[in-house]
Amino acid sequence: MKIFHCDHCGQLLFFENSRCVNCARALAYLPELQRIASLEPAPDGQWRSALGEAAGRSYRLCKNYENEDICNWAVLADDPQPFCQSCRSTQVIPDLTTAGNKEAWFQLETAKRRLFYSLMSLGLPVHSRGEDPAYGLAFQFLAADVPGAAPVMTGHDNGIITINLAEADDAQREKARLALGEPYRTVLGHFRHEIGHYYWDRLVKDSPHIEDFRKLFGDERQDYAAALKQHYASGVANWQEPNWQEKYVSAYASSHPWEDWAETWAHYLHMVDALETARACGLTLVPARKDEPSLDAKKKSSANDVSVGGMVRDWVALTYVLNNLNRSLGLSDAYPFVLTATVIEKLDFVHKLIAEASATQLEESTEKAVN
Repeated sequence: MKIFHCDHCGQLLFFENSRCVNCARALAYLPELQRIASLEPAPDGQWRSALGEAAGRSYRLCKNYENEDICNWAVLADDPQPFCQSCRSTQVIPDLTTAGNKEAWFQLETAKRRLFYSLMSLGLPVHSRGEDPAYGLAFQFLAADVPGAAPVMTGHDNGIITINLAEADDAQREKARLALGEPYRTVLGHFRHEIGHYYWDRLVKDSPHIEDFRKLFGDERQDYAAALKQHYASGVANWQEPNWQEKYVSAYASSHPWEDWAETWAHYLHMVDALETARACGLTLVPARKDEPSLDAKKKSSANDVSVGGMVRDWVALTYVLNNLNRSLGLSDAYPFVLTATVIEKLDFVHKLIAEASATQLEESTEKAVN
């Protein structure tokens, strides 16, 4: 995540801000510029930005910004869609007449916008179901409001991602984390994991990369339902595969190759976003000893690097500090995972596929613009 400032008064901003706390100007994120901008209302009911990059452009506020105060993104005035790039992918929202549902929906949409920021920054194709009926994304935010109703399962199915509204409840989420023996469980983590399943369909399935995938992650043609059943029946403490910690980034990743891919994908997005934030903040680590992890904000490893090695090096340094800071505050580790050689090889596979997909997307966009 970049660091943002109000272009009117210079106030430091967060990605989620919709109004500057210093000058009270209305703010909106302009996705095509990757900037948060102050806005001025125009006589035609639209909005203008004083940013030089936005000269000559008019904007509308996302419908969820204008009507529900759920979003803070803007839409180009000539875009026929009433919703922003993130909100237009939401197909089903919870019943807003039920107490607490709107607040939970807000939490989910907030996390999803961070997800979309990462995907768009990486140059990955991001289209809603309405824009691309065959391969587009759709999100369903569901709640089991009726007593006795079937439980809502968070998951992915052919481009449709369902998130249980209960995941926005900190207490419920922590209860689930403990019950499943997970070291980490967040709303944003769910989005990053489930979108991994979506991109497996887009980037790996029926592609020339499928055999390389199987060499690294295993054969995904094994019975998925049976594998998950075995995983949950065994439990983390009794998981049958020996030394699974050496091969997988998490215990859940060991349940099936699809889950291994989704967990690895999610961790890759964790790395990209947190490292960008650290560098944007100017974070540099200069240890007293040369054998301790260091991080140079000016020496940038990035998603454009040929291999994931530089990112992993910087990630180890950053998480070493993060975990130590958390322990100093009496908190659990911010990143309670170990990246082994096998896991790093899997991360490199994800890294290279994303780079390839980004190049293809750029080429297609350029060709479309020319034509």
